[in-house]
Amino acid sequence: MATAPIDFRLSGLTNCLIQEGLLTESDAKLHDQEAKKNKTPLISYLVAAKLVDSKKVASIAMASFGVPYFDLDAIDKTGLPISLVSEALIRKHHALPLYKRGKTLFIAMSDPTNLQALDDIKFQSRLNPETILVEESKLAQAIESSLESINNAMTDLMDADLDNLVTSATGDEEVGNKDAINVDIDDAPIVRFVNKILLDAIKKGVSDIHMEPYEKNFRIRFRSDGILSTVPSPPANIANRIISRIKVMAKMDIAERRIPQDGRIKLTISKNRALDFRVNTCPTLFGEKVVLRILDSTAAHIGIEKLGFEPEQERLFLKAINKPYGMVLVTGPTGSGKTVTLYTGLNLLNNVERNISTAEDPVEITVEGINQVNVNPKAGLTFATALRSFLRQDPDIIMVGEIRDLETAEIAVKAAQTGHLVLSTLHTNDAPQTLNRLMQMGIEPFNIVSAVNLIMAQRLARRLCEHCKTPVNYPDNVLKSIGFTDAEIQSITVYGPVGCENCTNGYKGRVGIYQVMTLSDDMRQLILEGGNALQLAEQATAEGINDLRASGLNKVRSGITSLEEIDRVTKE
Repeated sequence: MATAPIDFRLSGLTNCLIQEGLLTESDAKLHDQEAKKNKTPLISYLVAAKLVDSKKVASIAMASFGVPYFDLDAIDKTGLPISLVSEALIRKHHALPLYKRGKTLFIAMSDPTNLQALDDIKFQSRLNPETILVEESKLAQAIESSLESINNAMTDLMDADLDNLVTSATGDEEVGNKDAINVDIDDAPIVRFVNKILLDAIKKGVSDIHMEPYEKNFRIRFRSDGILSTVPSPPANIANRIISRIKVMAKMDIAERRIPQDGRIKLTISKNRALDFRVNTCPTLFGEKVVLRILDSTAAHIGIEKLGFEPEQERLFLKAINKPYGMVLVTGPTGSGKTVTLYTGLNLLNNVERNISTAEDPVEITVEGINQVNVNPKAGLTFATALRSFLRQDPDIIMVGEIRDLETAEIAVKAAQTGHLVLSTLHTNDAPQTLNRLMQMGIEPFNIVSAVNLIMAQRLARRLCEHCKTPVNYPDNVLKSIGFTDAEIQSITVYGPVGCENCTNGYKGRVGIYQVMTLSDDMRQLILEGGNALQLAEQATAEGINDLRASGLNKVRSGITSLEEIDRVTKE
């Protein structure tokens, strides 16, 4: 039989099928067009349409490419790690995660030459995918059954099984009034309502839930992409019962309503998925306000390329965290993404060769391989105490959740000066002010210049929805006053929000805006001379360091966000 000419626009496996005479080149091209219309891989389309035999395809792939073959009927498919890859990606490439071992993710595929699938999975999971060859017919069944079981589980929880949701408290707090607990747990409608609020928040991807009692109403709000919005709320007369239920779940003292309390809830959604909520109560005029923060343990694995750094900023950050000693400080208000940034860096450094310890209040992101400590001032475990303990345990990298006082700052500086990499946060508005804050705490200028490697201020701005963003025409004088040059004004396209079914008011997701400042020789000299925040900011500008506003405008130039959003998050 004459060998058919190979069309390199088709996959390697498809060309093998042509060579074996299972289909012609013209038929392959025709079916490839149909497969693309159906948004499915060509091999999957051919097997589903019974144009080729699934076993024969697997046999040819194994012989041609030397990929190990596996029978999907031989494994239990209930515990597959499919949460590591999105449903959209699984369906797009017909690639099913089978097993995770270390940094390797084994992927069941019927076409081992689909390299784009491996690239997409590696980018999303931050793992190294390795192909396991399987039959397409069995793969299609396994994908549908696995995804259907997860979707059914969530649907059931959102409906009939709300009262069977498993919740548990975490932490060391003791409950004060056990009799009151027993009464409240039996209040099934309240239990179901609270469970539904928690699940609605998870489904909508919110970061915080606010429950606020007032004289005549009880308001519940969700924070999504940094913005609060009201959701349907219950009558005010059951507010105390709802709050009591939350306090029971978080293992708080429900008899105590005069002082703030902290707790934590672990919500088990399914056998393979659980989420933590950090809970805080605060007494107000008409009852206790409760705020629940959803803690996302996957945040540390999003990848540094998704944080929003500009290329030079990313280079400086990576250079700083890869130094063997010194201090890296991240500053910004609560909710500006400081913890995610630090943990993204820690995740890059996390390996068996390094001893990494963190002290936080509380630990929000749990990472295997990192020794994480919840500070507990009531028990005498402060940031300073934890730091002293770390330094006796041969650390390589230390992360301090926040530098709040002189004692913690002094220990952190000394650790940075004696061969340890120290990462921490402060609550200041920008990078130059951080240097002044350290001096105001009592840290000597000569210690600051010898310890600090990099200071980074950050904010989070909402991303414009890619489906509905639209060009907006601004007067030239407005754009010029904001900071655009005359040349830019003639060519730049500035986008604004619209709003569609894929987003919230024209925005979806958030991106970081950064001011990344290293200490140059001139900057160090200015610090030693006792320069104030204004002088330090002027020096940073002279050295070409973008402030938050300038970095935000770069996001506008790139069409990532709007002028209104940058004005909101960087307004002085």
